[in-house]
Amino acid sequence: MKKVALLVLALCLSMTSFAQEAILLHCGKLIDTKSGKVLTEQTVTIQGSKIVSVVKGYTTPKGNQTVVDLKSKTVMPGLIDMHVHIEGETSPTRYIEPFTKNEADVAFTSSEIAERTLLAGFTTIRDLGGSGVNVSLRNAINKGTVDGPRIFTAEKAIGTTGGHADPTNGYKKDLMGNPGPAEGVINSPEDARKAVRQRYKNGADLIKITATGGVLSVSKNGVNPQFTQEEANEIVKTAKEYGMHVAAHAHGIEGMQRAIKAGVTTIEHGSLMDKETADLMKQYNTYLVPTLSAGRYVRQQADIPGYYPAIIIPKIMKVDAGIRETMKMVAEEGVNIAFGTDAGVFPHGENAKEFIYMVETGWSPMFSIQSATITNAKVLDMEGQLGQLKGGFLADIVAVDGDPIKDISVMTTVSFVMKNGVIYKQ
Repeated sequence: MKKVALLVLALCLSMTSFAQEAILLHCGKLIDTKSGKVLTEQTVTIQGSKIVSVVKGYTTPKGNQTVVDLKSKTVMPGLIDMHVHIEGETSPTRYIEPFTKNEADVAFTSSEIAERTLLAGFTTIRDLGGSGVNVSLRNAINKGTVDGPRIFTAEKAIGTTGGHADPTNGYKKDLMGNPGPAEGVINSPEDARKAVRQRYKNGADLIKITATGGVLSVSKNGVNPQFTQEEANEIVKTAKEYGMHVAAHAHGIEGMQRAIKAGVTTIEHGSLMDKETADLMKQYNTYLVPTLSAGRYVRQQADIPGYYPAIIIPKIMKVDAGIRETMKMVAEEGVNIAFGTDAGVFPHGENAKEFIYMVETGWSPMFSIQSATITNAKVLDMEGQLGQLKGGFLADIVAVDGDPIKDISVMTTVSFVMKNGVIYKQ
C-alpha cells in the first residue's frame, strides 16, 4: 500500500512539473510599451498564466521547455479595445432583430464574435452595452467554456426616455411601454441611482451612459445633451460607491461637458468636441475614446439605399462633416487617448484598422499601440497585470508580421495570439 501511495505521489509531482514547464518566445522585435522603444532579439519566458521574465538574447531551452519561434515577428502585449458591442454586428436587418432574435440566438452570435475578436489580437475588451448576454459571455470566457477576450462589461447602457439608450426608440406606440431604471432608462437623480445599482446587481463591471443623442438610434437628434447635470453627477457618484467607473457616449459639446464635470472616466466618440471641451478633459484627466473606425464605416454604408433608416442619414452626415478636424485638434491639444473602436457598428475582427486611422489623424504608431496597451490597462485599473511584457504580468501576448512602427497597417494581420499563457493562434 505504501509503494502504491508513493507511486501516486510521484506521478502527481511529475504531472505538476510537466504542467508548469515554461514556454519560451524567441522574439525578433519586441515593443516595450513602457519606454516606447522597440527591442531586438528578446526571450519572453511564460509559466502558467504569467510572464516570468523578458531578457536580451535567445534563451536555450531546458528540459521540456517549449520554444516558439517569433524571430521574424514584432511582439507586443495583447491589445485592449475599450469600446465594443460584443452581442451583435451591423447589418441591414439590425433594426428588426430585437423582434426576431431570441436571447439564445444572441448568445450563439456573441460567442462566435468573441473568438473572432480574440484571434484578431484583442485579448481584453470593454463591452459598452447590450442586453445582458454580455455578462453571461464574460463569465463563460472566464470559466474556459468559450474562447474569447477578457471582458469588462457595462451590461445595459443607461439613457433617458427617448434618448440614445432607450431600447424602445422607433417602436410602434403599443410596443413602446415605459421602460425605467431596471431597463436602463432614467429621468431623475433618484432613477439614476436605481439604474446604476441595477447594473451592479445584474453583474456589470462598469457603467455606460449616453450623455448625448446618438447617430444610429432611431431618433432625430444625435448631439443634444440628454442628462441633466444632477443626473450625470448622481450616476458617477453612485458608480464610484460601487467600485465602477463610467464611460459616456457623447457627440455634442454640452453633453460632453456635463459628463466631464460629473467625473466620468472616458468620453466615447467626442465627434464634435471644441477646444474648450478639450481643455476641460485635460483639467479633469478624462480620456477620449475616438472610435474612428465606426465613423468611417457608417459614412460608407450610408451611401447604400436602405442600409439605415432615413432618419439616421442626416445625423451621419453632420458628424462626418466635423469629425476629422475635431480629431486633428484633439491630437494637437494632447488630450488623453484610450484606444477603442465601437466594433459591432462595423464588423468585429476588423478592430485593428483603428490604428491606421489614428496614424492618419496625427498620432504616431507607437502612441497608438501604447493607447491600446499600457494606457488602456491603466484606465481599467489593470496596469500591474496588463499592457506590458514584464515579469509578473499576465501572459497576454500578440505578434504581427513586419514592423508596425514603420508600417502601422501590419497591425491588421496578427499571426500569434496568447492569452493567460494559452496559445490561441500561431
